[in-house]
Amino acid sequence: MDAIFVFEQLLNGLGYGLMLFLIAAGLTLVFGIMDTMNLAHGSLYMAGAYVAARVHEASASFALAVAVAVAVTVAVAAVLEVLVVRRLYRRDHLVQVLATFGIILIADDAVKAIWGVAPLLASTPAALAGPVQLFAGLPYPSYRLLLIGAGLAVALGLYLLVNNTRIGMLVRAGASNRQMAEFMGVRVGAVFAFVFALGAGLAALAGALMAPISAVQIGMGEAILIPALVVIVIGGIGSVRGAFVAALLVGLVDTAGRAFLPPALRAVLPPSVAADLGPALAGIAMYLLMAAVLTLKPAGLFPARG
Repeated sequence: MDAIFVFEQLLNGLGYGLMLFLIAAGLTLVFGIMDTMNLAHGSLYMAGAYVAARVHEASASFALAVAVAVAVTVAVAAVLEVLVVRRLYRRDHLVQVLATFGIILIADDAVKAIWGVAPLLASTPAALAGPVQLFAGLPYPSYRLLLIGAGLAVALGLYLLVNNTRIGMLVRAGASNRQMAEFMGVRVGAVFAFVFALGAGLAALAGALMAPISAVQIGMGEAILIPALVVIVIGGIGSVRGAFVAALLVGLVDTAGRAFLPPALRAVLPPSVAADLGPALAGIAMYLLMAAVLTLKPAGLFPARG
C-alpha cells in the first residue's frame, strides 16, 4: 500500500460522497422542511439513471441525456407531489412511510414494464472515457473527476441558493420554524412544491451521473436510499451544510473501509477468515460512524432546528 493508492482512494471517496450529497440534500430538505418521510426519493434517483442511459444511447449526447433525465424526473415528481405527496403533509410518519413505500413498488414495476428486467449498460461519454495523468504514477479516470467537479459545483450552487436568495430564505424559515413561517405569510404550499421538485432534480442528476459507473437496474433506488438516510441522520435533519459534511464523511469512510480493511485483516488473520470478515466490517463502517456521531451529538452535526 503506497501513497498513490491512498490518494486514489481518497478521490474515489470524495466522488462517492459528493454523489451521496446530491441525493441526501433533497431528502433532508423534504424531511426537514415538509416533515415528510419520502422513501420514494430513491426511485427518483433510479428514474434519472434509466432516462439518462436511454437518451444517451439514442442521442450519443451525454449532456443532453443528463438534461432530459433531470427534466423528466422533475416533471414526474411534480405530478407525484400533486397527486400523492401533498395529501401526506399533515399525516403521521407511519402513513407517509407506507404510502411512499407503495410508490417504490409501483416505480419498480413501471421500470420493469418500460425497460424490462435486465440491467441497462450506461456508457461513459467518449470524451471522458480515458484517464488523466494527475501526477507521475497516478492515471485517474477523467469521468470520476467530472463527478467530483459536478458535485462541488452543485454544492456551491445549493449553498448560494439557500443562503443568498429570497427562495433560500423561505426554505430556511420553513426548516427552522414551519408554523412561524406560515404565520409570517409564507406560501408554504409553493415552498413545499419547489423543495420537492428541487430534491427530485438533485436525485435525478445523481442518478444520471452515477449511471456509467454503477449498475442501472431495478432496485438501485432502494440500495442508495440507506446510505442517504445515514447521511441526513449524521448531518442533522433539514441541514444542507450537515448533509454536505456527512456525505463526505460517509463517502470517505465507506471507500476506505472497502479498500483498506480486507488487506489489513489478511495481514493478521488467516486468509479464509479475512475474506469473510473484511467485506462485512467494511459494509458496517458507515453505521459505526453514525453511532459514534450520534453518541456525541444526538441531533446530528448541524441540526436545522438546533
